[in-house]
Amino acid sequence: MSDELLYAVDLEDPSGEFEPASELLNALEVEFSSFFDRENGTVRHTVYAVTEEDGRKNIEKLTAALEQWRTFGVELRMGSMFTIAKSEWAEAWKKYFKPIAISEKLLIRPSWLEDQPLPGQKVLNINPGMSFGTGQHATTNYCLKCIDRYAGKKKNLLDAGCGSGILAIAGALLGYENIDAFDFDPEAVEVSRENAELNSVADRISFEVGNAADWQGREGKYDLVCANILGHLLIAFRFNIVSWVAPDGLLVLSGILDRDFDKVSAAFNEVGMREVERFRDKDWTSGIFSF
Repeated sequence: MSDELLYAVDLEDPSGEFEPASELLNALEVEFSSFFDRENGTVRHTVYAVTEEDGRKNIEKLTAALEQWRTFGVELRMGSMFTIAKSEWAEAWKKYFKPIAISEKLLIRPSWLEDQPLPGQKVLNINPGMSFGTGQHATTNYCLKCIDRYAGKKKNLLDAGCGSGILAIAGALLGYENIDAFDFDPEAVEVSRENAELNSVADRISFEVGNAADWQGREGKYDLVCANILGHLLIAFRFNIVSWVAPDGLLVLSGILDRDFDKVSAAFNEVGMREVERFRDKDWTSGIFSF
């Protein structure tokens, strides 16, 4: 690990909720990590850059955005910019992640922990890197539960917007036969491949750099598609997204704020899919769609 400095700023969210601010930070296109600080019951979002100039640009972006975000009910307190060695930061954020039991069949475990699984429970060891999740967010957790639910019933899985690769890896551990995954961020794809190797399933998953706007997928399509993508992108690229789903397949849409889900559902109804399940967790809503 390099001793290169990171130029970071903390945003404290006293609401204790990950998701609304995470959604807005994603839209702002900054690099960040989000952690629940159990010591004081708040969420801390840390925005970082690798140069001082980019760090100051981040502060300018955030200063302009914070006032607007208040109209969405998101109140964040921003601190001053600070520096931290990348090697030190890589260890510091680990304390915020805990194992998550998805079901009796699957345990998500950060790679630096040694919690033991139940008898017969598969262990997915995950190393998220600097900006990728470990299944703690409601949207990723819902997708994991869907993959777990349909294991043995579906065989072709697509992880659209793979991030850390956690969904594709879960599919491999649970017995899906053909698994593809893509992300627009080359770093995310690299992290995904490393995590697949960590779990000894790299040879069972095809990871690619791609965009939901034009990614084609396999010729035989998929009987389970997990699209953990921002709501406005789901709507914009819905014609291409539905082309990934086999005639008897299911489409899991996640990463959607409550206020946007009805619009997303209506958009996919327009292109021939119907909503068959809706699940709300905190400020997020996810759902399953079929033809």
